[in-house]
Amino acid sequence: MQRSPLINASPAARCVALVASLLLGGCDQKPVPEKAPTAPLVASTPSASPVARGAAARLDAKAAPLSAVALLGKQMFYDATLSGSGKLSCSLCHDPDHAYTPGNGLAVQLGGHTMRLQGLRSVPSLTYRERTPVFSVGPDTKPDSDDHSPATGGIPASQANAKPPSVAKITTTGDAGRSANSSSAAVQEMVPQGGMDWDGRASMLSEQAGGPLLDPNEMANDSGKELLAKLQRASYAPQMVQLFGPSVFSSPNLALGEAYFALARYQIEERSFHPYDSKFDYYLAARALLNAQELRGMQLFDDPKKGNCAACHPDKPSKDGRLAPLLTDFQFEALAAPRNPHIKANRDPRFFDQGLCGPIRSDTTGQAQYCGLFKTPSLRNVATRQVFFHNGVFRSLRDVVRFYVERETRPEKWYPRMADGSIDRYNDIRPANRVNVDLLDAPFDRKRGQTPALTETEIEDVVAFLQTLTDGYQPASGMQP
Repeated sequence: MQRSPLINASPAARCVALVASLLLGGCDQKPVPEKAPTAPLVASTPSASPVARGAAARLDAKAAPLSAVALLGKQMFYDATLSGSGKLSCSLCHDPDHAYTPGNGLAVQLGGHTMRLQGLRSVPSLTYRERTPVFSVGPDTKPDSDDHSPATGGIPASQANAKPPSVAKITTTGDAGRSANSSSAAVQEMVPQGGMDWDGRASMLSEQAGGPLLDPNEMANDSGKELLAKLQRASYAPQMVQLFGPSVFSSPNLALGEAYFALARYQIEERSFHPYDSKFDYYLAARALLNAQELRGMQLFDDPKKGNCAACHPDKPSKDGRLAPLLTDFQFEALAAPRNPHIKANRDPRFFDQGLCGPIRSDTTGQAQYCGLFKTPSLRNVATRQVFFHNGVFRSLRDVVRFYVERETRPEKWYPRMADGSIDRYNDIRPANRVNVDLLDAPFDRKRGQTPALTETEIEDVVAFLQTLTDGYQPASGMQP
């Protein structure tokens, strides 16, 4: 007898397949013939969960042709002549072959007129930005999630995505809170959330390009007027006139606004910026099975007493399955990554990159409760990165997970010692602002000398799960619909 591929499936997947077959067979009261399916039954039957149907719809969706505005944005994205050096395009730092991140291992990239100036922060990926909310400070909201069907892990969202109060929360009176009591109903927590870049300074995607284009350490245009002149000389200038009207070049504000809009449309319409085709997406669609290690890693990722990663990187789809998880809550945290001595600015002991409160962002300077906070990135394609955190201090995903569970239990492993022998904890945050570092959320709630929340084997399991978030997965032929 031919062996069914569901024999080796997880109990949860077999359960869903069995229910589906019973429902189909019960319509006319005839027995279901014994036949090995060519794909998991849940992937193509009406009885599949909303999560599986939503994930399958994303996998099956055909890429629509790019609009004229998006095609214009594509030309700009690859145009190095828009930089002060004439050598740096958006695509050089956001390489499509590397999940729109740099293709090299530099902690921060080089740019400027000479292509020798060093930036201040690592380059974030441009993938999965299409649903990023505008920057705001408001009530702490939770992603729309639901208890899980067998196809999506069977872990209740009430446990998996519950985020305990963190030190970065701000009450309506403006006081910084370090107590879990601040989450009481009588005190409304207000949190910074959304926006682009590590500090959220670009409120929306159509504003993001202005930062690197005018940054002296990046694309290094000295002014909007200079950039306007380059757009007027570009081969696609006639297209700008055709799309935006004959007065488009009448002022820098008008021309740059339309150029940024075109770049945003390219990122929104081009499927490769958000393909939703990782192994995890196939798993959500019940078209691939996670192996034992990946499943263990997902459980540790979700467990609020172990990795607790899902507290800031929710991995559950919306209740109706329409929205896939983006693996970020769009909020800001002070995680206190160690100082990176390879960043030239850090050679000055008086300098600190304080993230949300400066120095690049200026409108929140002086708000001490924001100092040291950086935006939580999506973990999609995280395993393809070569450097991690805002300062690129880590070069191994395993070290990132180790740092999370050992920052408090083994601080001597991650931070230098001072002249008096004490450990310079959180050494990349100004001493007066280290009160903002998260000490409440697991795994940061443990003390020095205690056992880390994850063992080395469990760290490997979490990394295995994170590797399932890489786009471009090719399922085994037997699992295809």
